[in-house]
Amino acid sequence: MGKELSAVVIIPARYASTRLPGKLILPEAKAITGRYIIEHVYQNVKQSQRISRVIVATDSQLIYDIVKGFGGDAEMTSLSHISGTDRIAEVASRLDANVIVNVQGDEPEVDAAMVDQVFDTLIKDDKAAMATLANTITNASELSNPNVVKVVLDRYGYALYFSRSQIPYVRDSKDPMNERGALFLRHLGIYAYQRNFLLEYTKLPASPLEDLEKLEQLRALFNGYKIKVAITNYTSHGIDTRDDLTAFMGKYKHD
Repeated sequence: MGKELSAVVIIPARYASTRLPGKLILPEAKAITGRYIIEHVYQNVKQSQRISRVIVATDSQLIYDIVKGFGGDAEMTSLSHISGTDRIAEVASRLDANVIVNVQGDEPEVDAAMVDQVFDTLIKDDKAAMATLANTITNASELSNPNVVKVVLDRYGYALYFSRSQIPYVRDSKDPMNERGALFLRHLGIYAYQRNFLLEYTKLPASPLEDLEKLEQLRALFNGYKIKVAITNYTSHGIDTRDDLTAFMGKYKHD
């Protein structure tokens, strides 16, 4: 990757959201927590020791103005992007960084240490085109929850597959969580990419598996690229629904 290694975090941010429109810049979140959702994410990842810059990539003038208003760095992107990865790639194409880290804009409790860990995981592995994080599932109900993405690894720590279904499936047990040798991992939506790979990755056609599972990272595996996965003790929950927002804001309310 060269001697002058540099990394940039890019946070994809769109205004439209099916379940909670405008969630990244809801005034009520700022009123109760002191910051917008996108501002929490930005300020948290800015504490990373590995990165040189944090950029919000958005197609919304409103989000752009708010990010600039709290002193953040933002760039406008095309309205035609289908995914956040496409949005990130557009901004990455204008940068000379070696590594691009993708952090979701709706995860206000993301920790800077997660950015450092996913960056380190990528740069220490010459075979990996991208890296991501996972943690251990300890709640059995998550195994059947399609909103919890599971991942299985090979002996070297590379992803074999990601799925919304339970993987591995323990055929001969009614209590898979306590089955000897069973390890269930929850995928966390943070990625580090080699920049050159990212630019090629977004040009690849969507794979059949990606379309079925609605998991974009399967495109990389389908095309033979390696994804290195580090297991972390950190976790981060997205704000997808009104209930998620209420729970997050509740942590800031005091009697």
